[in-house]
Amino acid sequence: MDLTPEQHRMLDGDYGKATRKAMQILVTLGDIYSAQRLVPVSSVQVAGVSYDNLGEAGLHFLSEMADSGGQARVFTTLNPAGMDIENWQVLGIDPGFVKNQQRVLDAFAKMGIVTTCSCTPYLVGNVPHYGENIAWAESSAVCYANSVFGARTNREGGPSALASALTGYTAEYGLHLPEARRPEITVEVHAELVDTMDYGAFGKTLGEQLVNAGGKLTPYIQGISQVPLEQLKSFSASLATYGGIALFHMEGITPEASSYSPPAKKISIGNREINVAKQSMQGGDDDEVDFISLGCPHLSLPEIARIAELLRGQRVDKEFWITTARPIKQIADRMGYTAVIEASGAKFAADTCCVVAPLKGRFKVMATDSAKACYYAQTKNRFRTVFRPFDEIVQLAIAGGHVEQGGKA
Repeated sequence: MDLTPEQHRMLDGDYGKATRKAMQILVTLGDIYSAQRLVPVSSVQVAGVSYDNLGEAGLHFLSEMADSGGQARVFTTLNPAGMDIENWQVLGIDPGFVKNQQRVLDAFAKMGIVTTCSCTPYLVGNVPHYGENIAWAESSAVCYANSVFGARTNREGGPSALASALTGYTAEYGLHLPEARRPEITVEVHAELVDTMDYGAFGKTLGEQLVNAGGKLTPYIQGISQVPLEQLKSFSASLATYGGIALFHMEGITPEASSYSPPAKKISIGNREINVAKQSMQGGDDDEVDFISLGCPHLSLPEIARIAELLRGQRVDKEFWITTARPIKQIADRMGYTAVIEASGAKFAADTCCVVAPLKGRFKVMATDSAKACYYAQTKNRFRTVFRPFDEIVQLAIAGGHVEQGGKA
């Protein structure tokens, strides 16, 4: 791989031990994937933040890089942590876990990384432009950045994303290359897709069909005329979770779609496939639900406003987490949404989410509108799941444990 003089100096240790280690990681990745060079990145998003996932081994690596003088050279934010940094007591997080999670965040902060912990960095200031090379790690954010913004990133691991933060570079392979971004299969959609639940189910069935069709094929999606941000983030999360897909093109919606013709290879998805996907995530009954979670990926401000509207003057009778990024929560505070939501008994869980918080063993049945949350609830935490539209999830929290599908309590 061809390195610039500055990159050689980084590799030789002229910029310190941490930078040398980071450059070694990138050069090794470049060699594995036959990259010709390293390219500058405009931003980084690092995963592997929750102590529940890192453990002492991961924390040791972070501390070593921080103590060796590692400093972020580009704007870098973090994936969700394992707890709400300010509100962990209310959420029932063990003080021992809190101590270790804070050690993780302190290590990142020491390296000049912005400790805003969110899986939706594009909602809190980490916003890439079309064609920019970035190094992001969280699967749904990677899919969103590549597809909706037209930025260029592979799905980085925690160490490789940190290496990009400390050097300002990434290896140019995979989705950084124009030829790797071409669509490989046309997806004809013949279904009514309305809310985040619909798009989550669509992402699930499409992801699984793409795996069956030959692997991580980049889809060219036809048949959707318009789709809001919230549905795009839901779809990106589900498609990445169930299909390992990091890029899609949606005709008339995403910026690169007009650069390509629809591939000859085709699959079709209709209401039947969407409904089958929905049913596959129904593993519990309404009256068994003991945990409700909205915000996977993290909620936008309009979604929080909608929750406040539905909960005004109401009381919830279940553990109900509203997960979002800290900056979004702070705006919700100013708008009065937080006071309304918390008056109902629902709880904000900023900085964290139901995927990375230490929840195993605390609950039995989780209700959510997120297909991604269903996947991790079942595989990581061994929860059964109730999968419903956004408004029905809120109603379920206040309806004594049962809501008819269609929204009637």
